[in-house]
Amino acid sequence: MKKKNAILPIIVIAQFCCTSLWFAGNAVLKELVQHFSLNASALGNLTSAVQFGFIAGTLLFALFTIVDRFSPSKIFFICALLGAFANACLILDGNTNGTLLFFRFLTGFFLAGIYPVGMKIATDYYQKGLGTSLGFIVGALALGTAVPHLLKGSMHAASWSTVLLSISLLSAIGGALLFLFVPDGPFRKKSSSMDLKVCFQLFKNTPFRKAAFGYFGHMWELYAFWTFVPILLKTYADIHANTHFNIPMLSFLSIGIGGLSCVLGSALAAKFGAQKVAFYSLVLSGICCVLTPLLLSHSNALFFIVFLFFWGMVVIADSPLFATLVAQNTPEKKRGTALTIVNCIGFAITIISIQGLSALYHSSSSHFIYWFLAIGPVFGVLALKSKKDCNAMQCLLLGSSQK
Repeated sequence: MKKKNAILPIIVIAQFCCTSLWFAGNAVLKELVQHFSLNASALGNLTSAVQFGFIAGTLLFALFTIVDRFSPSKIFFICALLGAFANACLILDGNTNGTLLFFRFLTGFFLAGIYPVGMKIATDYYQKGLGTSLGFIVGALALGTAVPHLLKGSMHAASWSTVLLSISLLSAIGGALLFLFVPDGPFRKKSSSMDLKVCFQLFKNTPFRKAAFGYFGHMWELYAFWTFVPILLKTYADIHANTHFNIPMLSFLSIGIGGLSCVLGSALAAKFGAQKVAFYSLVLSGICCVLTPLLLSHSNALFFIVFLFFWGMVVIADSPLFATLVAQNTPEKKRGTALTIVNCIGFAITIISIQGLSALYHSSSSHFIYWFLAIGPVFGVLALKSKKDCNAMQCLLLGSSQK
């Protein structure tokens, strides 16, 4: 029992270390732009390259049911090392815009063997208390995603290349920790064959589909918000001339505070139900999207920072709840594939929202562009509240999988 109790902290630490790869490029974007003479669209493009890589990786893992057929711990370790290597390649002097995008794509590809695989490992160990376990793991994702901003804000004397190498080292350590101390779980049911139809079969299950569509709405907002947190802070400082922010540190806190809300959200879900808590998280984050133009104009900087912290909490609080709902409504032999394919589609959606918001930001000076993010929470709320087997929008998106 003691040994099992030590498993979750190790998974959480490993996830925290390895997911720091995600926004590594964003934290040193200013330096990358200057050093490699990148254009104004670099933020959206570098972030989307990671998402594209993650989508490609998760699609490949899901179609070939890799996580259900092979040891998740070994997959995690290998991907942590390869992701660390791809991230370290960003410091090469001969890089161009194309090679930077390629290395970020590779980083995203190997993250597909880290984030959903970590959740799969948790389901192999914890059948009871799965929601709480996933709350800690997704919380580690939020903290890991925020870490590059922390390193950038605290390592003032360090070069941008040192920041990137530090993040790669973290990933390697995280992968090694999990490989050495977390063997395959006792509840793991290995799939012996490849089934290319499984991804479509999963969506025929109504509870699974509702959870998946709620997650897709959540993802529309989440990564676009995380990408634009530094921009929101800079925009506020530009509007209010006497305001001076430590943008990297405040970005870290705004994103990292989501780790706390993941744990709190899972605790509330144990009492009130995962679907109910996820529903209200979507409602609250949607309200934040709508209120953003008003808060950017508010003269009290502290009030704006508190607002960003609150948004950073509610925007991620439902993520482990959707993962729990997906896992609970999937046969054990297919859970790894289910979590992976839902992640794949969810991250494909993030590219649309990130690129869409980036285009609006560069083409308009209006603060109402952030209403664009509210599309996701609205869609997610409708998906969770739908009592029908399949509403029109869901049937259109699912296409042939419903046949």
